[in-house]
Amino acid sequence: MPQGYRARASGSAAVAARRSKTGARLISPPKSAYAHSESLTRHPREHLRSLGLRPRRGLSQSFLDDQAIADAIVRAAALDPAHDEVLEVGPGLGVLTERLVCAARHVVAIELDPQLADWLRSEYASVEVLTADVLRVDVRALFSGPFVAVANLPYHITSPAIRHLLAAQPRRLVVMTQREVAERVSAPTGELGALSVIVQAQAAASIVLHVPRSAFYPQPKVDSAVLLLEPHAAPPIGREAVPAFEELVHAGFKQPRKQLGNSLADGLGVSKADAVTLLRSVQIDHSRRPQELAIDDWVRLFEAP
Repeated sequence: MPQGYRARASGSAAVAARRSKTGARLISPPKSAYAHSESLTRHPREHLRSLGLRPRRGLSQSFLDDQAIADAIVRAAALDPAHDEVLEVGPGLGVLTERLVCAARHVVAIELDPQLADWLRSEYASVEVLTADVLRVDVRALFSGPFVAVANLPYHITSPAIRHLLAAQPRRLVVMTQREVAERVSAPTGELGALSVIVQAQAAASIVLHVPRSAFYPQPKVDSAVLLLEPHAAPPIGREAVPAFEELVHAGFKQPRKQLGNSLADGLGVSKADAVTLLRSVQIDHSRRPQELAIDDWVRLFEAP
């Protein structure tokens, strides 16, 4: 996944710039805070072979093979080892799991591949491992209080998985996804799409680091990025209203290259005159394009009588 990457620095502390073995530019402490087990220092191909396994294309499996990038992902989660509970989605060969065990009070991992799930249970006795599709799991029910989510998502479920995890109201969400999707989600006003509006109405979105495709085995066809989502303390759209808000946003972006009055009318199945009247009721110019609206504009439109 992408070429260079930025790790967030906290406070005004000085940090050292270096590069990972894949060439990604790292801004981080010069030495890892974690002691890596022998299994994690092996190439994923060798590790899988020792388990009698091969990457499963049907599950879009690509395994991270850069220790420095793994360290940076866990730092981005900003965990408190005395208090934080963590949900890890897609633990695979445990490159993040081992770090999360050290960095958090408790880890729950969701792994779709039953063979990898069995191996994780044998390797990490303190981790609660569920063999399941994350989209079918009631994530909120796994925790009695606040939690942080760290996810390495298969590309084909990125959008629904992000929405599903946000609906569970994590305190923070760190997601590895395609670089293109991460850039869309974190886009500024003027470049917003339906997914970025839906996500940013619920959380602040920023790209923490870029990850080159060479950091994975097998190599995917595109670069990746790690996306940090920090839910708003007082989101403008309540949890119960999010599905209806999503419907409105998708309606507004039905024809994103057309003026909002036309696109919204088509998406809602109403006349252009009715769509224009609705937009005027909240002081939004019907001739604007959907991507030009700010998040506050979409919220006002949703709240229109």
